[in-house]
Amino acid sequence: MARTNTAGARLRTAGGGANRWVVLVVLCVSLLLVALDSTVLHVAVPSLTEDLHPSSTALLWIVDAYPLICASLLILFGTLGDRVGRRRVLLLGYGLFGLASAIAALATAPEVLIGARALLGVGGAMIMPATLSILRAVFPDRRERATAIGIWTATAAIGAATGPVLGGFLVEHFWWGSVFLVNIPLMALMLPLGRLLLPESRGETDGPWDVLGALMAAAGVLGVVLGVKRLGAGDPPLALATLGPLLLGAALLVLFVRRQRRRPYPLIDMKLFARPAFTTSVGCVVLAMLALVGLQLIAVQYLQLILGLSPVETGLRLLPLTFAAMAAGATGSYTLRRLGPRRMVCWGFLLTAGAVLLLVLMGQHDRPLLLTVGFILLGFGLQTTLFSAYESMLSEAPPESAGGAAAIGETSYQLGAGMGTALLGSVMNAAYAPGLSGVPGVPDGAAKAATNSLGEAYQVAARLGGAAGDALHHAARHAFVNGLHVTLFVSAGLLLTGALMAVRLPRVMECPAVDPRLADAVDAVDVRAGVDAGVVPARTLPGPDGEPRTGGGAADAVRVPATRGRTEPAGSATPSH
Repeated sequence: MARTNTAGARLRTAGGGANRWVVLVVLCVSLLLVALDSTVLHVAVPSLTEDLHPSSTALLWIVDAYPLICASLLILFGTLGDRVGRRRVLLLGYGLFGLASAIAALATAPEVLIGARALLGVGGAMIMPATLSILRAVFPDRRERATAIGIWTATAAIGAATGPVLGGFLVEHFWWGSVFLVNIPLMALMLPLGRLLLPESRGETDGPWDVLGALMAAAGVLGVVLGVKRLGAGDPPLALATLGPLLLGAALLVLFVRRQRRRPYPLIDMKLFARPAFTTSVGCVVLAMLALVGLQLIAVQYLQLILGLSPVETGLRLLPLTFAAMAAGATGSYTLRRLGPRRMVCWGFLLTAGAVLLLVLMGQHDRPLLLTVGFILLGFGLQTTLFSAYESMLSEAPPESAGGAAAIGETSYQLGAGMGTALLGSVMNAAYAPGLSGVPGVPDGAAKAATNSLGEAYQVAARLGGAAGDALHHAARHAFVNGLHVTLFVSAGLLLTGALMAVRLPRVMECPAVDPRLADAVDAVDVRAGVDAGVVPARTLPGPDGEPRTGGGAADAVRVPATRGRTEPAGSATPSH
C-alpha cells in the first residue's frame, strides 16, 4: 500500500483536479511532435536530394516510410497498450522516436534515412493511440473529456500546419538534418516528465494477446495504404505493384475481422462497429480526410508554383487555418453541448464545403483576403467535424477498449488521408493533363513530360525557351488552376456526403452522471499502482462528513478492477461511466 499512497500523493495537486490538465499538456506535446514530423520533411526534400542523391524510388520511400509504417502499426500498439500498459508503450515510443531522429539527422545514405524514417513510424505508432487512450482514462466525465479532445485535435492540426513553417526555417538557416535533430532534446525532456506525471492504465487483460492477429492487421493496413499511395503517385491501377498490395492488404484485413469475431479475447471488440454512432464517427473521420488532405497538398503547390511564394511564406499563409482550428478546438466542448453530435458534425461538414467552394474563386493572381477567409472557414469547419467525430467515437467505446478505439480512429485518419491523396490527385491529373495538348510549337514528347506535374512543366518550358516555352508555361498555369477548381468541386461533393452521413449520429450529447469521487480518485491516484495492487487508498475519497478518510486498511479501500478500467468503492453498486 505504501507504493500506492506515494503515487497518490505525488499526483495530488493544489488545484483539486488540476493534474488531469497537466496530464493533457504532456499528451498534447507528445502528439504535437508526431504530427509535426509528418509534414516537417516536405520542404527539406530539395536540400536532402542535393545532398544524398537518392533515386526517385528511394526519395519516395524517404517521404512515405514514416506514414506507411505508422499507419500499419497503430492497431498493434494501440491494443498492446491496453494489455501491458498505455504509459509503458508511450514511454517506449518516446525513446524510439528520439533515437530514430538522431539516426535520421546524421544519415549519410538514402538507405539509412529510409530505415530511420521507418523507426520514426514505429515510435509514432506507439505514441499516437496511447495519448488518446490515456486521455480517455483520466477524463471519466464526458464534458471534461470533450474539452480535452478539442485541445487534443487542435494540437494535431497545429503540428501538421507548423511542420512546413518550422522545416522551411531550419533548412534555410541550417541543413536538412536539423528538421529531425530538433526532436531529440524534446524527447529527452518528455521521457522523465511522462514517467513522473502520466498515470498508468490498462484495459481488458484476460486471455492471451493475439500476436498473429496484430501482425495480420499491421500487414493488411500496410498493404492497403501502400497500394493507395501508389495510386496517388499516378501508377496504373492494374499494375502488379499497385493492385497486389491492395488485394493482399484487403484480404488480410478480412481475415483479421473474421479471426477477431471468433476469438474469446479479441484484440478489437467488433461489436463496437454494431453501434451506429461509433461506425458513423469512424466514417466521418475517413471522409473528412478523404476530401481535404489531397486538396491541402494541391493548395501548397498552388501557393508556391502559381503565386510564387517561398516555403516559409507558404507556411505563414496557412497559419489562419491553424488558428481557426485552435479556436474550434477551444470552443468545441461548449458547441457540442449546445448542438449535439449530429448537428455539430453536419454543420462542420457544411461549413467546410462552403469554404472549399469559396476557394474556387482562386485564380492565377494572388487574392490574400479571399485565401485568408477561405482558410479560416476551412480550418474551423474541419476541426469542428474531426473534434465531434473523435469525441463521439471515443465516448462510444468502453474504457477497457480505449486503446483499440483510439487505434481505429487514428488508422481511419491515415487511411482517409492516403485515399484522399490518391483520389483527389487522380482528379487533378485528369483535369490538368488535357490542357497541355495541342500547345503551339511544343513537341508531343515535351507536352507529355509536362503533364506529370506543374513543376516539371515549368522545367520543360524553360528548356524549350522562346515562344514555345512561354506558351507551355502559360498553358500549364491555366491547366493547373482549372484542375484545382475541378478538384475543389469534387472535394465539396465528398464533404456534403459527409453531412448526410452525420444524421446517424446521436442528436444530443448524453452525459451520464459521474460519481464525483471517481473524478477525485483519478486526480489523486496513480492508476498503474492501483491496478497492480488491486486497490486504491480510500483516503482519496471523502468520508460521510465530507472530510478525507484517513484509514488505509483493506476495509477502507477503493477497488479498481483491471478488467473494467473503472474506479468504484469496494462492494458498491454505483455504476461507472
